[in-house]
Amino acid sequence: MDRLLLLLIVLWGAGGCALSQRQAIPYGNNDPAGQYFDIRGIKMYCEVYGNGQPLLMIHGNGGSINAFKNNIDFFAKKYRVIVADSRAQGKSVDSQDSLSFEMMADDEAALLNAMHIDSAYVLGWSDGGINALLLAMRHPEKVSKLASTGANLWPDSTAIIPSLWRSDKKYFEKTDPHGLKTSKEKNDWKLFLLDWYQPNIPLNALHTIQCPSLIIGGDHDLIRVEHTAAIYENIPNAYLWILPNSSHGTLIDHFDEFNRKVDEFFSSPFHKW
Repeated sequence: MDRLLLLLIVLWGAGGCALSQRQAIPYGNNDPAGQYFDIRGIKMYCEVYGNGQPLLMIHGNGGSINAFKNNIDFFAKKYRVIVADSRAQGKSVDSQDSLSFEMMADDEAALLNAMHIDSAYVLGWSDGGINALLLAMRHPEKVSKLASTGANLWPDSTAIIPSLWRSDKKYFEKTDPHGLKTSKEKNDWKLFLLDWYQPNIPLNALHTIQCPSLIIGGDHDLIRVEHTAAIYENIPNAYLWILPNSSHGTLIDHFDEFNRKVDEFFSSPFHKW
């Protein structure tokens, strides 16, 4: 019994150490995995983990590579995970005044070109989910399959829960852009305006997406479930997955289940998923 107990303690300690090491990886600030690319007038910061079929991950508004801290390690065991800071976010600085989802989708396509990647699986969250949809629409050859969680097609209360939309409206109305002094304040305002005025994607534009698509939302998401369902209904080869007891952060609230389900979707033949 003593030897068995000792063995269990050693194994538990090794597993705990491995878990601690994974959690300690500074995603988004990991120099050995990071690199800058000159992309369409900006320097885009990107980190790469693992080997296999390329998997591009796209974070949400004001986020960074670290948004996928609960997902990268899982997928890196099987895929070549490519995750970048979108322009004007994280380490990807953008001094321009304008910003659009179309610009960011084109950035992602240019990044894949710079890395000599013909096509990839794409996972996008929130604004990154919008970018994933636009990437499949504007650069269909670059997306073999996509998973999009928490995306919206337009910026009003028919797509976004009314309480959040009203809160954003109050912030918009009380903010004087001429009073913004620091570069961070101006950049934050630019990111706010992105979601206030955009996106503007008609439902029928989704008909052009031909790759297999997994459309995801939480049952307590910031995006209305009806809106997420409408996105699913207008993509020809799509599946819908609404996670129960989940907020907008589906890939955080239920990361184990999320990781397994998205991996199953990417790795299985579409007609069998």
